[in-house]
Amino acid sequence: MPTAESIRLKEDAAREMNWKRWGPYLSERQWGTVREDYSASGDVWDGFTHDMARSRTYRWGEDGLLGITDRECRLCFALALWNGRDPILKERLFGLNGHEGNHSEDVKECYYYLDSTPTHSYMKALYKYPQSEFPYGDLVAENRRRTRLDPEYELVDTNVFDEDRYFDIIAEYAKGSPNDILIRITATNYGPAEAPLAIVPTLWFRNYWSWGRSDDPPPRIFAEGSRTLVAEHPVLGVFRLQTARNGFDLHRAPPETIFTDNESNRRRLWDVDNHTPYVKDAFHRYLVNRDVDAVNPRRVGTKAAFLYKMLVGAGESVHIELRLSSDDEAPADSFGEEFDATFSLREREADEFYHGLIVGSSDEEARIARQGYAGLLWTKQYYNYVVREWLEGDPATPPPPASRWQGRNADWQNIYNRDVISMPDKWEYPWYAAWDLAFQMIPFARLDQQFAKEQLILLLREWYMHANGQLPAYEFAFSDVNPPVHAWSAWRVYKMTGPKGQRDHAFLERVFHKLLINFSWWVNRKDPDGNHLFSGGFLGLDNIGVFDRNKPLPNGQYLEQADGTAWMAFYCSTMLSITLELATIDRAYEDMATTFFEHFVSIADAMNSLGGTGLWDEQDGFYYDQLCIESQKTPLRIRSIVGLVPLFACECIDQETINRLPGFKKRMQWFLNNRHDLAAHISYMREREDSRHSRRLLAMPARHRLVRVLRYVLDENEFLSPFGIRSLSRVHQDHPFTLRVGDDEYTVRYSPAESDTYIFGGNSNWRGPIWFPINYLVIEALERYHHFYGDSLTVECPTGSGRMMTLGDVAQELATRLTRLFIPDARGFRPCHGGDNRYARSPSWRDLVLFYEHFHPETGRGLGASHQTGWTALVTRCLEKTAAKVSVSRPSEQMQAIVD
Repeated sequence: MPTAESIRLKEDAAREMNWKRWGPYLSERQWGTVREDYSASGDVWDGFTHDMARSRTYRWGEDGLLGITDRECRLCFALALWNGRDPILKERLFGLNGHEGNHSEDVKECYYYLDSTPTHSYMKALYKYPQSEFPYGDLVAENRRRTRLDPEYELVDTNVFDEDRYFDIIAEYAKGSPNDILIRITATNYGPAEAPLAIVPTLWFRNYWSWGRSDDPPPRIFAEGSRTLVAEHPVLGVFRLQTARNGFDLHRAPPETIFTDNESNRRRLWDVDNHTPYVKDAFHRYLVNRDVDAVNPRRVGTKAAFLYKMLVGAGESVHIELRLSSDDEAPADSFGEEFDATFSLREREADEFYHGLIVGSSDEEARIARQGYAGLLWTKQYYNYVVREWLEGDPATPPPPASRWQGRNADWQNIYNRDVISMPDKWEYPWYAAWDLAFQMIPFARLDQQFAKEQLILLLREWYMHANGQLPAYEFAFSDVNPPVHAWSAWRVYKMTGPKGQRDHAFLERVFHKLLINFSWWVNRKDPDGNHLFSGGFLGLDNIGVFDRNKPLPNGQYLEQADGTAWMAFYCSTMLSITLELATIDRAYEDMATTFFEHFVSIADAMNSLGGTGLWDEQDGFYYDQLCIESQKTPLRIRSIVGLVPLFACECIDQETINRLPGFKKRMQWFLNNRHDLAAHISYMREREDSRHSRRLLAMPARHRLVRVLRYVLDENEFLSPFGIRSLSRVHQDHPFTLRVGDDEYTVRYSPAESDTYIFGGNSNWRGPIWFPINYLVIEALERYHHFYGDSLTVECPTGSGRMMTLGDVAQELATRLTRLFIPDARGFRPCHGGDNRYARSPSWRDLVLFYEHFHPETGRGLGASHQTGWTALVTRCLEKTAAKVSVSRPSEQMQAIVD
């Protein structure tokens, strides 16, 4: 029986009701981004700082605390807070920029996404606000003092949460209808004494009128009585933000309404005259500096707020109720019983929706999955960046330096981005990243199939994809090269969104034609010698190589990359599966299936045997990059996940499918009859029959090579950690890899915590930590191998233990280890929280989960971005796999979706 939320999803997809018009689409950091940088140096951190953000108007978006906006970021709502001690009104999250952190940029706040439905009919998030002065200066100074070898200095290390002297600020949203949003703010004082608190729910318009590019009249917000703010927009229409009467008495005054304009404080920023006396930072000046002239006494502007000042007793909770509604959908009675009933209903509907998704899990596993999904949904963001306009500058502002036309993103003038997009992390990475998005869509497809498909299509559209076929990497450098996983994601989403015979064929066909252009770009640009051995650059793995793989090597040297070549084989095998699927309905695709089959064979052959051994090292039984210096090739014997990527290139194809395509079958048979040599190194359409099926395996490694690589993967002294697969073998802890080239020496050493190098800014580390995307691809590959080999192939897991497992059982074991990162141990400690007692002992902390960017393989401590429920939301899939208890004889629903 469909749930209320699934019905809303269908109504939105059919454009019957605009349920997704409003959502958590507000960025958490708009400052320090490429799109807001108009400096001559191109230094985004100095070009637009956190200190500037309260006073300077944004050009391309907005940010805020636990806020919402419409899908075009026209009208925004968020919280601002002041504890009576802070030097700054808390309107946005604080963090260190790329020059201040000892491991580059990092948010220094404690906040959590607790719940959301896919249509955002119900949302809930938490911010922990210290009652003592927020330690801005201490956080900057101490992190600057520390080196890359030191841990990061976090907010919890400053002792501001001692004696529980903080407020829990919870923001909840419930939709009465698509344009009727109920808002409930709860502030709880966990400290031992009464404490002051100002809560400033703020409504404002994104500034589109100051740049000289719009003919629309400016919007306005004005007061209607003492409890209503009226927002008028030429396109959005009229919305009213109302506050309830309840909760205020002789001891707690009703709120004040304050107004200003969303205009830069030019006097503070650049020491020139302001266009208006009422500017963006007015509320900060009014509250913190007690400047009564900062706000507009006429009670009109483009930014307005209710100002609640209160003393909150020890252990006390206070509630604020608001409602943002369009005139067309406003209820007759905004508050009272109907308000409470709507919130209760939406919460129940959220529970019903997730009950159908999170089945067979323990209460703890269900809580982790629910927060993982919440984070995934809360990190949707309105992203606006039009490269040509950014290069030109705006008619009403000083022109940017002419050097921009030869600088960053100048060759991406097709970019016209103005969409709600799934972000990796809305503070640390408040911009889309192509390969992150591909992984993010896998858990998203469980929540909202339509959104997952639309996002994958979006990056292939002409205003994203370059005319040459390259996908944009991310705004810091659209031309950087990420692993080509878009086809894999589209194929997986296609199969996840319906059983065989009921899938969205039009979606698959639509993405295929654009992927074909992207595939051609890869073939033409990243195979320098035409020998089917590919380079490609850093390929998303930042500091994993002995060199910075994104920069050219000196003296004509170059790399033949094991991962670059294997990613292309993986791309080929996925495209082969897509074309075989399309050919079952349209035989015109049969020739393309033959093309991708032959491409795969050529790449796999080169990878395994070109020049005798290709990139395979027979002595070690592993795949390595090769450094090419003139005619000499030197294997770089670094055991890293670079050598595991070849395992991903495997597809299991039913003989029944092949039999339906006589042209493809004939060409395949010719290869099998005339290239017997290939079978020595690759799984070359190897055939296997069981009682139910006849199928073939096409895979980069032959069976014996697969087994040899897995000995390393499953060795606890090499790749296998208690929490998943390390990105670099632990053997390099005692035996670092060193390479001498001329007078230069390069070293790669196992580094399980934060990065100790400056490659790619130093805020990501692929020299040891656990990363979900690679772990997930290993799990999926093992499931595909198991679908072919079944019980006929077992390996020792862990290596040396004497315990033999099928590859399906190994996949299950790896998924289980990944989930251990988040599950409390016997003492109540979640490994991801790194031994912090609060998360184990305090009732107000222990149920909270953070989904980090990567993880320490020995302790499980979270590293990097703390809210990367982008690809780390893949843990929800791992929880489903462990709950399903994948069996050898009968694949679970999860495995079936992978292999069918």
